[in-house]
This record gives sequence, C-alpha cells and structure tokens, in this order.
Amino acid sequence: MGCAVPELTDSVANLINEFNKLPGIGKKSAERLAYHILRVHASEALALAEAIRRVKENVRYCAVCYNLSEEETCSICRDPKRRQDQLCVVEQPRDLIALEQTGIYQGLYHVLLGRIAPLDGIGPEQLTIDALVRRVRTGAFEEVIMATNPTTEGDGTALYISNLLSELPIRVTRLARGITPGSVLELANREILTDALLGRQAF
Repeated sequence: MGCAVPELTDSVANLINEFNKLPGIGKKSAERLAYHILRVHASEALALAEAIRRVKENVRYCAVCYNLSEEETCSICRDPKRRQDQLCVVEQPRDLIALEQTGIYQGLYHVLLGRIAPLDGIGPEQLTIDALVRRVRTGAFEEVIMATNPTTEGDGTALYISNLLSELPIRVTRLARGITPGSVLELANREILTDALLGRQAF
C-alpha cells in the first residue's frame, strides 16, 4: 500500500487560497508564498499582516486627483511649487510614479483609475472622467497631457477624453511615441519616459 498524502490544514489551505486570488499568482506560487510565511519568524509574518492592515486603513484616493494618499489630498496637489497650468492624465497611480521618476514634469496630475474597456465591462462612468472634466472646466489649465498607456484601450480612452475637452480653450497633447505601442508606462525606463514627455504632440 502507498503512503497516504497528508492533507493541508484548514489554515494553510485558506492562506494558499487567499494568495491565489492575487493577480499573477497561480496555485504553485500561492503554495510557495504560504510555505514561506510558515518558515519565517512570526514577527516577520506579522509585520506583513500589519503592513497590509495599515494600507487598507490609512491609504485613500486624493480628493482632487485620485492619486494614493494618506491625507485628504496628496503631496503633489498640496505642493505650491507645481505648475498649476498643466494637467497630466494617467490611468493608474503607478503610472504617475513612473512619470515622477523622470524628474521632468512639474505640473499636476489626474488619475483615471483605469481605462475604458467595453469587453471588460468598464465604461467612462466607472472612471474619474467626469471629475476630470469638471476640474478642467473650473481650473486654470492651459494644457492637458494625455499620458494613458499606448494600448488600444489607452488610446481609445485618450480620444474619448480629448473629444470631451475639445470645446474648451486648452491645448490637449499626448506623449510622444517613443513608448512602444502595446507597452505600459510603469515598465518603460526613465529615458524613454523623459523623451516622451519632452516630445509630446498635439492630440
């Protein structure tokens, strides 16, 4: 008779299941993460749990631009040194971070929290587009830079927004195509993003 395969305890099986829900984490990766948590010292595992708890309790979306913040407004929106006449529109907070790392752009941002993707059931009303249009209408912006990702959905989102802004007395530009179509901003290096910002074109 063969040896019986030991069953997972309920707690371990639950941990694997929770890791498996994370994007990009398959069953095998979830198992490796769970067993890593079991191997490390309790203080290290609990530090991870505490970091997750603090993020969920303390981090919110900025009331102005929808960047991540631990206060009502983010540090960029509160910075009086930022240019008040430029607004850069990005899909996600991670795209904002990628552009900030170039050190080139000194204006303000607006985070859409996604892109229009009809096949995924995501329409304009599920993004922060209405808030963006209101902000542009009431602000002192001279230029809106469309910095959505150079994908089919990103380009479609940028076109949709540019049409909404077309009657306003502002210049709508987009990043130069130094960024390969189909790529995402967070994976582009600093030099490519710098060239894209400096070579932005009329939309």
